[in-house]
Amino acid sequence: MSIMPLTPDSQPVASASQRSLTIIATGVVFALLYVGKDVLVPIILALILALLMAPFVRVLQKLKLGHAYAVLVAVLLLAMVAAGLMAVIGSQIVHLAEGLPQYERTVQAKLQVLHDLTIARLEAVQGEAGKVINSFGVTSNAEQVREAPVAPSYANATDVSVLGSPWNAVRKVLSSLWSPLETAGIVLVTLVFVLLEYESLRDRFIRAIGGADLRATTAAINDAGERLSHFFVSQFSVNFGVGLAIWLGLAVIGLPNALLWGALTAVLRFVPYVGVWLAALLAALLAAAVTPGWSLLLMTLGLFVIVELLVSQLLEPQLYGHATGLSPLAVVVSAIFWSWLWGPMGLVLSTPLTLCLVVVGRHVKAFTLLGILLGDTPALTLPQRFYQRALSGDADEIIEAARVFLRQRSFARYCDVVLLPALQLAQMDLAQKAIVPEQLLKARTTVVKVVESLGRETPPQPRWRRRTSVLDDDNLGRYLRQQREHVAGRWQGPLAVAPGSIVLCMGSGNRYDDMATEILVRILRELHVDARHASLKDVEEFEGESHPEATPDAISMIHVVNASGTDGWESGDAIASEMRKRARYADAVIIAVLLPTLLETQEIPALGEHIDRIAQSFEQAAQYTLEKFMK
Repeated sequence: MSIMPLTPDSQPVASASQRSLTIIATGVVFALLYVGKDVLVPIILALILALLMAPFVRVLQKLKLGHAYAVLVAVLLLAMVAAGLMAVIGSQIVHLAEGLPQYERTVQAKLQVLHDLTIARLEAVQGEAGKVINSFGVTSNAEQVREAPVAPSYANATDVSVLGSPWNAVRKVLSSLWSPLETAGIVLVTLVFVLLEYESLRDRFIRAIGGADLRATTAAINDAGERLSHFFVSQFSVNFGVGLAIWLGLAVIGLPNALLWGALTAVLRFVPYVGVWLAALLAALLAAAVTPGWSLLLMTLGLFVIVELLVSQLLEPQLYGHATGLSPLAVVVSAIFWSWLWGPMGLVLSTPLTLCLVVVGRHVKAFTLLGILLGDTPALTLPQRFYQRALSGDADEIIEAARVFLRQRSFARYCDVVLLPALQLAQMDLAQKAIVPEQLLKARTTVVKVVESLGRETPPQPRWRRRTSVLDDDNLGRYLRQQREHVAGRWQGPLAVAPGSIVLCMGSGNRYDDMATEILVRILRELHVDARHASLKDVEEFEGESHPEATPDAISMIHVVNASGTDGWESGDAIASEMRKRARYADAVIIAVLLPTLLETQEIPALGEHIDRIAQSFEQAAQYTLEKFMK
């Protein structure tokens, strides 16, 4: 039996067939969702209500109530609350309908005012042009209304009598209520059985989906259950509170049927973004019809705006936090999609359904794309964002994000978790020659601008005059040091200083260590420490010259920085050993700063006789420095 070899052309064919199958499967799923919405919507609504009611059922069970009785009590209470809410809204609507005729004169007067302010002024502006248009036979709306034939009052007498019969009225009411009552009955029955077999259904789902990986499936289900339960309980509480606040506020300002608007607000607020403003619009229309003035309308709208702003900006972030894990754009897009697919009920269910997709995307590799597109987790890490913006030359966005980071954390921490890993990403791409010269220029210029901006080192000349030198100098650490030397002098500051006030930061001489050393210098100078960047060659040149004004024991601490991994430790250790041999620095504290790398796990070497301490980050090195100066 021969085996057909795998040719290079077979892979594209396979991938194309897989994409075709994926597209066909997606289309079939959408078709099933659309065709089966009458069956799926009640079931999904029952499952979501089960997540909402499950904590209450557990509370009833803790009160020594049996599982079946706890489920029945919980469902009955839910039905009673829903029926009571519908009864309140229905009675308020009937009461509002009875009072609408008395507002007719006020409505007509305000419509006339609006007409005079808008349409009448536009007609006055038309002037002679309007007369010319009318001369060609175009009549105004008012003339069309006057010319329209008036139907005799007896034309529809038979229809009115038929429609007004008691039996037909009852039949119309029952036919309009039958569909929602049928859906409500299916939801309640399904909810009872879901709550009765809640634990069993979870086990069955784990067995069906999880297979051998029970841990990942259990984590996904627990994650979805916790997020959905927390979200719905919090949302129900917040909406109830908002409805109560609107009811009391409207009652105080004197709007009729305040209970109706409070209940509608609580119900419509389950619709993302637009629900509360729909209730506000309806209440504002009534407020405009009640009184001749506009004060009640303005107070009604002001009440809705104030309550919604307080709740959405202060209360909801504390209760929800990141419990949903959805991005705001995903909420809007999902609301549009599910309302298109399932109508108004899809709009209500859009957030929980999308949340389930995000949870699946986080725990199932095949659906990772859903978690990336719909979730609120950043698609790129902070170092990746820094590196990507640097390649694009977008220094302003990096600086803005860095300032947000620095509001809560230190500059040293930022360099540890963002700047240094981003530079290491660039180092790996440089080693693989994956960066084109244009990107290299943008990245170098951006890094220089960011470091100078965050380190508060003022450049001595305009940036446009230094752009080419950034490209010419491959060692950015040396370049940044030279910019400081243009301002502070060759030795980066005065030589006549207080004893023990200078911290010397030294690198091995390669471009990576020099960059890390310059960053550490700027971190320490940010902390008001007189830190200076020098190499072993600089120390030898300084000692070979005569500096009578220099303080003999000015240097109290030496940082030997290594950012090249374990391969660069030998050179750093040699620098520390050489500095310890010199009598001028015999009493200085020598700290080896061993910075982590992305590709290797760095082991801490044993302390030698010439090294006093080891720091594994910029933040730790800064902490050791401050401890020394605070003694």
